[in-house]
Amino acid sequence: MSSFSLHESKEIKGGGGLATVALHDEEDGFEMRSRSSKLRGTEADERDMEILGRKQQLNASRSSHLCFRDAPLTSLTAEFGLINGGTAGLIWGYLITWAGYSLVFASIAEMAAMAPTSGGQYHWVSEFAPRRIQRFLSYMTGWISVLGWQTGCASLAFLAGTVIQGLIVINNANYVFENWHGTLLVIAITVFAIIFNSFLAKKLPMVEGIVLIIHLLGFFAVLIALWVLSPRSDPTSVFTQFSNGGGWSTTGTSVMVGLLSPVYALIGSDSAVHMSEEIKDAGVVLPRAMMWAMGLNGFLGFVMLITFCFTLGSIDEALGTETGYPFIQVFYDSTNSNVGTSILTAILIVSLTSACISTVATVSRQTWSFARDHGLPFSSTIAYVMPGWNIPLNAVMVTLLVTVLLSLINIGSSVAFNAIGSLAITALLGSYIISISVLILRRVRNLPLPARRWTLGRAGIFVNIGAVAFLLVVWVFTLFPIAIPVTPATMNWNCLMFGSAMIFAVAYYAVWGRKSYIAPVLLVKRNI
Repeated sequence: MSSFSLHESKEIKGGGGLATVALHDEEDGFEMRSRSSKLRGTEADERDMEILGRKQQLNASRSSHLCFRDAPLTSLTAEFGLINGGTAGLIWGYLITWAGYSLVFASIAEMAAMAPTSGGQYHWVSEFAPRRIQRFLSYMTGWISVLGWQTGCASLAFLAGTVIQGLIVINNANYVFENWHGTLLVIAITVFAIIFNSFLAKKLPMVEGIVLIIHLLGFFAVLIALWVLSPRSDPTSVFTQFSNGGGWSTTGTSVMVGLLSPVYALIGSDSAVHMSEEIKDAGVVLPRAMMWAMGLNGFLGFVMLITFCFTLGSIDEALGTETGYPFIQVFYDSTNSNVGTSILTAILIVSLTSACISTVATVSRQTWSFARDHGLPFSSTIAYVMPGWNIPLNAVMVTLLVTVLLSLINIGSSVAFNAIGSLAITALLGSYIISISVLILRRVRNLPLPARRWTLGRAGIFVNIGAVAFLLVVWVFTLFPIAIPVTPATMNWNCLMFGSAMIFAVAYYAVWGRKSYIAPVLLVKRNI
């Protein structure tokens, strides 16, 4: 592989014109010096990195169980779907979402096999999009993906923090649910996750394995407790009675709006993609793990959702709970005990907190990768990897800063902050749509695709088209408010936030990004 020093440059035609791209080496921190063998994965990993024009900077010590998400227990936090769709809407909507996501993540898994890089979607767009738009489209995809994961991290910490508040309500009748309490809890949980991703980073693979075991044990503990202790609803009402609590013109529209609940629960199976430079034999292990995780997460989540719907009782009473979360009320109704409710809720809090730890890892790698290609403000600082640490520590701290700043929104308006979760979904789905669409275009044009060790074969084009069709429908409904008529309290501020972020990204590109951004395709050497 050819290399370029600090004072050398390479003139390449791309992105609609001639771009002179300076490819910096270790003095800027974007290319590493020769590292010890302990950083390297398999020979296949080294070859993948060489083809992609990268060098190993991070420890290749992560395991594929990163793909296992918290979907089984997160399925309990389904307030949005109960309002719009009811139990029947939640169940059938979950199955539709699971099937659609299976197509989506199968497509992503194949692209990960083609190019296992922390950049993920924006790298694939850079490599597969038509030449005249690949640079700008890749840049925008990078911004969308970073936006999605950063806001997703804040949303997950907020979910964990407010569940803790709900638990306090159960145990202290005099507790007043204050927004600023939630903000402090968000910050505390995020700091806890940051510690594991910085000072305890070397122990993180072991911790993740322990957390996975705890997660599975907790799943069965909650499942058994609910089935044994709770009264059960009639199967006919659970599977056939839809609700339209949002006041929409048709129940069908209400059900589609309520899809946000299962979409949120199942999203993020691509998280391990952004850790791919730290997974051994990522080109084959990663796509296989993603598909196994999608199946296992989906199945366990469906089992938990069925359990929740059968033991829910009155939807109106569950939605009216002072805890803020219907599942906490279900726990209390089942156990008739503060202690029992606390134990079951604590299991979910542990699951959500552990998910925050792995999400911070994913977010920081996505942010680090985009900064490595000069896509963000202060890229040189964010992309720096401290010698000896072998983790993107600065990107980890940026994630902490962003989450803290976003959590302050909750002090002024919990409604505005709730839109953060919807914004994360909109952004991540958008990055999926763009990356899979350019793959479809490449297939339709019969252009060659990179060699890979995991493939969808001839079914690839049909899987890709089905994935985009599903994503486009769901993406539209992520922008809908929870109910009509629309008031400041029911408004989905996601559309304003997403639009503002995209305007800023375009403005930054026009002023600085078009001069500094290095499209990943310029580094790729498929002919070696």
